[in-house]
Amino acid sequence: MALTNRDKAIIADLNKFRVMDRDTIAELHFGNLRRPKYAANNVLLRLLRDGHIQRSTARQPYVYFGGETTMKKNSAKIDHFLAIGNVYKEMRGQSLESFLVEPKYGEKGTVEPDIFALYRRTPFFIEVQRSVYSEKQMREKLDRYEAFFQSGIIALEAWQNPERIMFPHVLILSDTRYGLPSFPFKVFQAPTFTAFIQSITKPKEKTPAN
Repeated sequence: MALTNRDKAIIADLNKFRVMDRDTIAELHFGNLRRPKYAANNVLLRLLRDGHIQRSTARQPYVYFGGETTMKKNSAKIDHFLAIGNVYKEMRGQSLESFLVEPKYGEKGTVEPDIFALYRRTPFFIEVQRSVYSEKQMREKLDRYEAFFQSGIIALEAWQNPERIMFPHVLILSDTRYGLPSFPFKVFQAPTFTAFIQSITKPKEKTPAN
């Protein structure tokens, strides 16, 4: 059976996000149907049977991988990539122009964001911080961002406006809040992307008139 456009979109997402659970696939690709999870199960079973994707049944709901993935089915990074997918679900919509998973900007030791995103025409480097870092570890991570800032390499990115070069805001998504020094770029912290948006759009309280 020839692949449908939806089949191709599912496979592309599995390659992009590395791993996705059934419920996320149902939400993203079958959300307009009356029974999204049922429809997703049927399509995923067909794609699995035809060798286009891989699956692990060690979790509920099952998780799926691209057909060519080399990730182990019990990899410790599965939860990390699922968390990245959850951030995408929070951000998707008309305001999201670009979403890259673990983009590479140079050799090992160069800045390695979990996500690069253009949201409301604003660039973000997003760190999905599931494990608790010491403040020293977090500072070292942000020092790499500062070195990248100083390198000027970001000016070469295709999304840049030559008349107004922007360095992405760094957004740390974590339940832990870190005490950090100032940097020559903006650093935000929030437990979720939704909480971050709410924190910057919260209306200011009016000062009562005398």
